Amino acid sequence: MESTSRIYVAGHTGLVGSALVQRLRAEGFERIIAPTPRPDLTDPSSVEEFFSREQPEYVFLAAAKVGGIHANDKARADFIRVNLQIETNVIDAAYRHRVKKLLFLGSSCIYPKFAPQPMQEQHLLTGALEDTNEAYAIAKIAGLVMCRSYNIQHGTNFIAAMPTNLYGPRDNFDIKTSHVLPAMIRKFHEAKVAGRPEVELWGTGTPRREFLHVDDLAAACVFLMQRFDARRDDYFVNVGVGEDISIKELAGLVRDIVGFAGTIRWNTEMPDGTPRKLLDVSRLQGLGWNAGVSLSDGIAQTYAWFLEHSSQ
Repeated sequence: MESTSRIYVAGHTGLVGSALVQRLRAEGFERIIAPTPRPDLTDPSSVEEFFSREQPEYVFLAAAKVGGIHANDKARADFIRVNLQIETNVIDAAYRHRVKKLLFLGSSCIYPKFAPQPMQEQHLLTGALEDTNEAYAIAKIAGLVMCRSYNIQHGTNFIAAMPTNLYGPRDNFDIKTSHVLPAMIRKFHEAKVAGRPEVELWGTGTPRREFLHVDDLAAACVFLMQRFDARRDDYFVNVGVGEDISIKELAGLVRDIVGFAGTIRWNTEMPDGTPRKLLDVSRLQGLGWNAGVSLSDGIAQTYAWFLEHSSQ
């Protein structure tokens, strides 16, 4: 990418997309396409009109319908339908309008529920998925295969990044639809404000997860767009920190940062999800990139943003 390249960030108002726009601007890219109002990416005609008008040279496909374990389980049809529509419309338009390079954002949930740990890129499609997010995972796998298929049939340079669990400023803190870390921040904060003695969390606390700050993901995506080539390096790569933590340990860390003095009660009747999700990031590290934000610093930064934008 050149500083004057026309760069479209699909999903530029979301957690990842907004961090990408911020990172691109910080690195001196001057022509970022972040339209208001946004095109309806689930509508083929809206996407076609947008690409015809804007003619982007590079595309970061960060737009997606996302949510936590409860949302993924209860709105399965919505998750697979919306994400398949977005991926199909944007990837095909990128091909037809001769986009030089596209980066598709996937998810670590594409890997089998009981994949070897840490999970390597070659573990894709080697086993059954976690049931509660199967619909979302299949949609993301479809986007990944779509990129590869366009590369094979049409000679495109469409790459994909598979990030681990994300968090950071501008995250979704809605208890019903958020991921585990922002949900914890809100639960502990509201319990602290209300003076409650206890917070209930789902599951046993034993599953292990890896957490990547969204600013690190944005930096990795810009790095990959400039350094990773589907015609030379393969077509997708894991993005993570290479270390995990148990949900119980995470809860203790979040509780301390928020300043909640009460106890935690684990509701073991609720699902745990996948026992462990740790990415093998040796391919990315071999290219010369490593995450830079520590988990404790990242949580503190995220909580500070939450306080600034919370009504409490």
